[in-house]
Amino acid sequence: MEKNHVFDQIPDYLDGNLNKSAKTAFEKHIHQCADCQKEMEEMKMLFNLFEEEVPTPSSRLRAKFESALEQEKTNQGRVVQMSGKKSSNWTGSALKIAASIALLVAAFQMGSLFQQRKVSDDIAQLQEETNQMKQTAMLSLMENQSASKRIQGVNYIEEFEQPDEAIIQALANRLLYDENDNVRMTAFEALANFSSSETVKNAFIEALGQEKNPSIQVAIIQALVQIQEKKAAEPMKKLLEKEDTQPFIKNQIRAVLPSIT
Repeated sequence: MEKNHVFDQIPDYLDGNLNKSAKTAFEKHIHQCADCQKEMEEMKMLFNLFEEEVPTPSSRLRAKFESALEQEKTNQGRVVQMSGKKSSNWTGSALKIAASIALLVAAFQMGSLFQQRKVSDDIAQLQEETNQMKQTAMLSLMENQSASKRIQGVNYIEEFEQPDEAIIQALANRLLYDENDNVRMTAFEALANFSSSETVKNAFIEALGQEKNPSIQVAIIQALVQIQEKKAAEPMKKLLEKEDTQPFIKNQIRAVLPSIT
């Protein structure tokens, strides 16, 4: 629940504008989410600041202000006599106005911050929904009866910087079980970009033991050697023992096997 922040509900909560069910859900979330707790405390401070009466300047401060003001008027050649009471009221109001403007600016900035966070959350949610749609389309295409459609589905991997386990497993299934050589090769090329994954390593090792296409065999051997996967040594030795293994495949294995054993 902590990921679903309730920043935009904090002002309504503090103003008492949430209905009973929304208030209950909000309070439940706040108790579980440190980020939202911190945000609410900051907003409380701002609300309290608005509720406080702007303090009236001290007599000493007013005296300094009036002195500076009179000096400036003298310099400009426009000396204006002000009674003590009238001057005091005017300067006090001026300072109150200045303080109010500062609070208004702070409130505006706080509102902008909340709006920016809400927009960021909306963008993240939209991105997540888009990725889900892409993943659904990819998985659907990989199950299509047409080999060209399955290849198109496999190539959809380019849309994902960090594919989840479901996508990796779907690609592994294409490599292991697809009847079309081109689909299997395309699946291998896609998986090779994520060779640090244990799922990918295991898929390569399993595919090496059952793959019949020499081009795919060589590609898998090279990938396993590149990542120094020692568990690949055993299936490579079995390929050496098989009579139907192509001679150049056996030569390839003999050349690289010492590097992973």
